[in-house]
Amino acid sequence: MALFVHLTSAGHAPRIRRSGLRAASTGQGGLRGVYCFPVLPSYTLTHQWLRELAREGSRGGLVAVHVRLPDGEPVLLGRYADRARGRQAEVTAAEAVQRVRALDDPRGWEVFLPRAVGPREIHRVRRPPQVTGWRHWPGAHGTRPCTCAGCRIRGEYGSRRLRARLPHPLDGPPPPVRTLLATLATATDPAVLRATLHWFALRRKGPLPALVPFATHPDPTVREALARAVASWSTPGTRDLLTILAKDADPEVREAAEAVLGED
Repeated sequence: MALFVHLTSAGHAPRIRRSGLRAASTGQGGLRGVYCFPVLPSYTLTHQWLRELAREGSRGGLVAVHVRLPDGEPVLLGRYADRARGRQAEVTAAEAVQRVRALDDPRGWEVFLPRAVGPREIHRVRRPPQVTGWRHWPGAHGTRPCTCAGCRIRGEYGSRRLRARLPHPLDGPPPPVRTLLATLATATDPAVLRATLHWFALRRKGPLPALVPFATHPDPTVREALARAVASWSTPGTRDLLTILAKDADPEVREAAEAVLGED
């Protein structure tokens, strides 16, 4: 049996002990399942994802869920960046452990189990130290952090001081909605449309009916920008629009929409 660790919010621990792990995450190819990592001799490498996941918020910190899988269990293995490119390899659980152990630097690698985990497969649930692992990306320490809207996490500890010290060119109040809508109504250049939609992504809600027509725009990069623009909106009808974009002919558009739907 191969041993893996899955990191999740401590608030989920009672449900996990009772019912196991849900197939709540979306992996390569739109598969639903659970992300995990092999248990290695190095405690730090085993729990390397902890600080990065903690940046996204958690209820009461994170817990480590140890899972035992049959050696022949099919999983997907690769670096985080390989997921979007469809380059993660399908291997067995035992082979995933062997490959990761053989790597000179396994930071940033992940294993995806394309199914739920039953309660009998849970070996134990424990609370590791909350300061283990890297943040942002492996090797980021000593590198100037990026404070753009795409990289920063709203409400993260120290984010306001960081933005004050390292202001980004796209920081600051966005143009008024009426100005943005006027630009969308007249612009034909996809680059201008993408830049305008970017400002809508900084809002919590917006004029959804005015943006819906761009779901059929001939340029797929505009449709992808639309999916990212409304990703955090609470406006009624947003999920319906994302559901339409999740069926788009372009894989990048589908992935952008599915990434949001998969978080619900």
